[in-house]
Amino acid sequence: MRTLLSALAIATMLSGPALAASGKLVLYTSQPNEDAQETVDAFTAKHPDVEVEWIRDGTTKVMAKLAAEFEAGAPQPDVLLIADMVTMEGLKAEGRLMAHEGADISAYDPAIMDDEKFYFSTKLITTGIVYNTAAEMVPTSYTDLLDEAAKDRIAMPSPLTSGAATIHMAALTANPDLGWAYYEGLADQGANPQGGNGGTYRAIAGGEKLYGFVVDFLPIREKANGAPVEFVFPEEGVSAVTEPVAILSTAQNPEAAKAFVDFLLSPEGQQLAADQGYLAAHPDIAPPEGFPARDQIKLMDFDPAAALENDAANKERFVDIFGG
Repeated sequence: MRTLLSALAIATMLSGPALAASGKLVLYTSQPNEDAQETVDAFTAKHPDVEVEWIRDGTTKVMAKLAAEFEAGAPQPDVLLIADMVTMEGLKAEGRLMAHEGADISAYDPAIMDDEKFYFSTKLITTGIVYNTAAEMVPTSYTDLLDEAAKDRIAMPSPLTSGAATIHMAALTANPDLGWAYYEGLADQGANPQGGNGGTYRAIAGGEKLYGFVVDFLPIREKANGAPVEFVFPEEGVSAVTEPVAILSTAQNPEAAKAFVDFLLSPEGQQLAADQGYLAAHPDIAPPEGFPARDQIKLMDFDPAAALENDAANKERFVDIFGG
């Protein structure tokens, strides 16, 4: 018994401050600058012995920088916090990620987590329908945008430039009730997908167009500021980018990286996401003002591995329909 107690005491000491996260942590992220700084500040308040160096850019540019570092044999980040699961699936397939087997994801929807714990979704940035309140037709379904009332009045971000639009395209075209025929119908309606979500939002808020697809937080936030827009969670459901976090297999400080992941998945980290105006991935965190209750938000089925496999073919078909 004494031997067992001694062993337990030693184990307790080893799991305490001796293994506390410390040192330098390098983060590459696609979060907006203000959100990234708030996230880092909240993490270091919990882990004052960790110094975080972070670099922020869009996911496409972050991945281009990382690809160059892989090519040079000198990847810099310990941890990635980027837009979408498809990108993470690609890194996982290449053996670039480190599993964090101790991460607690028991409260989360398994559909938004990697079951092998190589990456972890931290929030839900959904894409649905936005419309200008001057519009006569109020859409409740994606198919409403095929009505005559929406003809030549649709704005859309392009999946050639927007990760969220890529996920949305993959989700809608995989839906048996929509499929590629839906995108062909949008082309017949005069839709001309261009740029990212910001341009789409501005076209609809400004009245240049009346309907479109856009990420949720833009119209929900701006409606509160008086913008003439409404966001619709369509009856078929919404797609979502989930801002997953992952540790690189080449991480120089894996203990600090694990602590960062654990913080983002903790109730405190999830509340931070909600306070920043996003829908938290944790189902028990109340949505920000302007969002419906979580149980009223339906996520469309989405398979990130299949989306990765079909990505090139999907974009080729998109170009065939709408042009480059």
